Amino acid sequence: MLNKRFYHIGFGQEDLGEKPPSIALLSGDPERAHLIAQTHLQDVRLLSANRGLNSYLGYLPNSRPILSATSGMGAPSLSIVVNELVQVGIRQIIRVGTCGSIQPDVTVGSIVISSAALCRQGAANDIAPVEYPAVADPFLTVALVKAAQILGFEHHLGITASVDTFYEGQERTNSANPYLMRSLRGITEEYRKLNILNYEMECGTLFKMAGVYKFAAAAVCGVVAQRTVDEQVILEQKDMAVNCAIATAVNAATNLN
Repeated sequence: MLNKRFYHIGFGQEDLGEKPPSIALLSGDPERAHLIAQTHLQDVRLLSANRGLNSYLGYLPNSRPILSATSGMGAPSLSIVVNELVQVGIRQIIRVGTCGSIQPDVTVGSIVISSAALCRQGAANDIAPVEYPAVADPFLTVALVKAAQILGFEHHLGITASVDTFYEGQERTNSANPYLMRSLRGITEEYRKLNILNYEMECGTLFKMAGVYKFAAAAVCGVVAQRTVDEQVILEQKDMAVNCAIATAVNAATNLN
């Protein structure tokens, strides 16, 4: 197995060197994975750009090795990447993503740290039953909260709604399909009343995989849309939100025991 390069991520254990990393920062966007590697890590090396799933090996300021990897958009792609990352020895994964707020006090530009997920995802159902809990690792989650506090970022800790689609699944009607099935009409207000903070598309499946595969997972997302006001992503504040999420994840990873 040591000389095996995995079909999707494009690298294997032998590519990770004598001091292989056990932790990965996982981004949906390959450009975000690149940004993390080039801005926050030292002695960075591109492991693979296979299928646009860019992965970089680098070192944190405390010389700890770490991967900055790409999951692709959505839970099906993430499930493939995470399965292969675990096979090369990764035991801690922090998702660094973006999300849309569904609470008025969770503002664009802030970050959401997910304690658990309402998981409405088909990929997760292939991993474990619907009722299997999708919960973040408490130690990684506390590390993210501490990092956000140290850095002075506006942050929110709570439950995330993880769904499979960006438009219909998040009750958007300003799209190619203005029709929503009855089961989705009013679902955002229902989730709001259940004290769910945000929508995103990956961490529910990630958390279920962590429970089944026995690794630690957490998630921090920059808020780029305020769904109590509008359906659109606020591009003017996206960079700030993403940079805060990245800095929080890097700080947490650096200070883990």
